Amino acid sequence: MDRPTQDDVAPPLTPWGRTWRLLAVLALSAAVWLPIAEDQLRETPWLGRLDVTLGVLSCLLVTQRRRWPLAVALLLSAFGAVSGLAAGPATLAAVSVATRRRWPELVAVFVVGLAGAQVFTMTQDDRSTDPLWLLTTLNVVVLAACIGWGMYVGSRRELLWTLRARAERAEAEQELRADRARATERARIAREMHDVLAHRISQISLHAGALGFREDLTAEEMRASAAVIQAKAHEALTDLRGVLGVLRDEDTGEVVHAPQPTYDDVPRLVAEAREAGLHVEHVDRVDDSAGPVPDVVGRTVYRIVQEGITNARKHAPGALLTIELAGSPEEGVAVTLCNPLGFGVAVTPGAGLGLVGLSERAALRGGRLEHRRDGGAFVLHGWLPWTA
Repeated sequence: MDRPTQDDVAPPLTPWGRTWRLLAVLALSAAVWLPIAEDQLRETPWLGRLDVTLGVLSCLLVTQRRRWPLAVALLLSAFGAVSGLAAGPATLAAVSVATRRRWPELVAVFVVGLAGAQVFTMTQDDRSTDPLWLLTTLNVVVLAACIGWGMYVGSRRELLWTLRARAERAEAEQELRADRARATERARIAREMHDVLAHRISQISLHAGALGFREDLTAEEMRASAAVIQAKAHEALTDLRGVLGVLRDEDTGEVVHAPQPTYDDVPRLVAEAREAGLHVEHVDRVDDSAGPVPDVVGRTVYRIVQEGITNARKHAPGALLTIELAGSPEEGVAVTLCNPLGFGVAVTPGAGLGLVGLSERAALRGGRLEHRRDGGAFVLHGWLPWTA
């Protein structure tokens, strides 16, 4: 983080801030000037008038210390050589410069301020019996204390600014992380919804299309087909609630629906496809002797198989779909789906978004997904590490 400027860390002056600073300046000026005021006005009236004039001018100039800090501090320190009333404004200006903590400025203000104090001590306070070395030491100590106090104030202001900036940055980063998390969750839910609904709706479309082409169905067969469509629609709604199960109840915080499918649900998915009239050959060579397939890996495998079945039902409804699963904890899990091209008529349109979503899902698990044409067949191949 870059070091802030004085304008960044200096707090704005409130009416009360201006008032107490003015009172402190007047009190300090009075403490320096009143002991010598009577003798000064009686013996050297011109010097008294000059002292008052410079004191009033100093009070006006010190209000510009934030605009021209070094120039005002040096000028008021020079006024202090002949004006006791300028002592208060000069002190405030010196403290203001010290808050910047710039050593060249501090040295310049210290030298000019000490010279002005020495001249005033030797020329104005001629009744003092204290030795010169003691007065000089006192001037050095007082001026060093003023500069030290200003440096402490500046350091404290910068610390507060740094803490405030860090808090604001942390809050902004937290909000950014929350936005990213929401975007990631939306994308995840969208992928799940596509995978689930595309599969179920393709089943509904298949049965509805059959009703449109078959004119020889009896009333009983029509009712049976309508019941199948109703059942598939109900399953689609059930699966949709399962996808949205990550959304919790606001009052209880409990999951709304059951967990997502795993690898053990793949045979049931194949059986449903066969019951719907799809020709499926399922080969499972996964070696799970060392333990079952992890749920996160099995869920992705399930979605890949589901998408392959959906695509085969859409684009090759009468073809034979071959599903091969193989792998082990050392080799990972490979899933391959293959069906002939140009076989049958597509019953529902497709946009290809399912394969895009599955590719992203596989990449998030550390695996890969690819699809290609191999001769007269369409091949969907995915691989996932066992410990994804």
